[in-house]
Amino acid sequence: DNVGDNVGDCAGMAADLFETYAVTAVGAMLLGHLLFDDPVYIIYPVILGAVAIIASIIGSYFVRMSGGTNIMGALYKGLWASAVLALIGFYFATTGLLGESTFFWPALLGVLVTVAIVYITDYYTSKAFRPVKSISYASQSGHATNIITGLSVAMEATVLPAIVIIAGIVVSYLIGGGGEGGLYAIAIASMAMLSMTGIIVAIDSYGPITDNAGGIAEMAELPEEIRNITDPLDAVGNTTKAVTKGYAIGSAGLAAIVLFADYTYHLIDYVPAGELNFSVANPWVLAGLFIGAALPFLFSSLAIGAVGRAAYEVVNEVRRQFREIKGLMEGTAKPEYGRCVDIVTRRALKEMVLPGLIPVLAPIIVGVVLGREALGGMLMGTIITGLFLAIFQTSGGGAWDNAKKYIEEGMYGGKGTPAHAAAVTGDTVGDPLKDTAGPAINPMIKIVNIVALLIIPLVATIVR
Repeated sequence: DNVGDNVGDCAGMAADLFETYAVTAVGAMLLGHLLFDDPVYIIYPVILGAVAIIASIIGSYFVRMSGGTNIMGALYKGLWASAVLALIGFYFATTGLLGESTFFWPALLGVLVTVAIVYITDYYTSKAFRPVKSISYASQSGHATNIITGLSVAMEATVLPAIVIIAGIVVSYLIGGGGEGGLYAIAIASMAMLSMTGIIVAIDSYGPITDNAGGIAEMAELPEEIRNITDPLDAVGNTTKAVTKGYAIGSAGLAAIVLFADYTYHLIDYVPAGELNFSVANPWVLAGLFIGAALPFLFSSLAIGAVGRAAYEVVNEVRRQFREIKGLMEGTAKPEYGRCVDIVTRRALKEMVLPGLIPVLAPIIVGVVLGREALGGMLMGTIITGLFLAIFQTSGGGAWDNAKKYIEEGMYGGKGTPAHAAAVTGDTVGDPLKDTAGPAINPMIKIVNIVALLIIPLVATIVR
């Protein structure tokens, strides 16, 4: 579990956000190249990223506890400081580079979308608020009601982030004056949102650090009062991890829209604009929409199933060691930890081959078999359902995890009660959702769009 926390919630999430950052920067630069003759519009997104890196480094020094126990408040000080410093830099970079401030406002909007998604995810996954408390309360009546309430919270948690992202898209488009300027404004909002990656990854890393601290305390058999300190810290860590995943999903949604715009505008290099038909009245576009909408579900199914199969193999290995290693049950012998780590590592590599092929092969097959319009429809279908499914899984999983932590702190009888047993079941269901399938949908969405961009010369002339 300690190894998994590091690779899943620290290295894995940082890699995901780095990939989103790079894809968004390239997408915004490509859009600037396709829409404008002036190379300054290609450089501008990178300048925003550079300014925000400096702002994030300075903002990290504002993370301070000024008494009390409001850990999230201390972390948010760093976020707010980074955001304010970045916006100041954005303004001077925009006016200095472009000669006017039009595109500063989409950049401001991108930062505001980041802050809004962070606070919304905090609300749905922190044990201080209604959603998590409702799951803990429902655990008193059993495992089924815990799952039912958790599903309800997860579904509800998709609405507000979607509204925020929609507002960001529409307002940015209008600020940019619609048309080509509007699309570039959306790209700038996406880049500004991703420019906060540095401080967001720092906040995210708090989670695995405190989780591992609790694990070390447990393995070292330290006194109960140590766990009483690390458990509340771990609960906050669950929220910081969920917040980062919400941010990653929201930014991936905006990045994918930028990539889709790149796809449609790049097609014009090969096909006259009047011959392209991305209307839903086109049956090929509609077919692509349905195929794209199904992909995140198939991908999630394979990812969640992989977790179940790997966990089953680990459980069998643990049982084997209890049977065959003398003194293990009595605590006089040490288990073979490496065997379990090896099983999970091999399974992770093997089980991700098929899900990894989906976003690569699907665009090629759809583009070649059904044509360029169907491929465009598939991209949009993947973005829409992928965004909602990813938020559903990450927010729901975080809420289930903290509902268990809330009960372990003494609510509804604490540890060892039927309510706690139900909450453990909910957490076990939520873990593969929030740690495997949900975050993995982000790169899936972007890879589908990237492959579609790369195969434009191949599918540009295919019409059905």
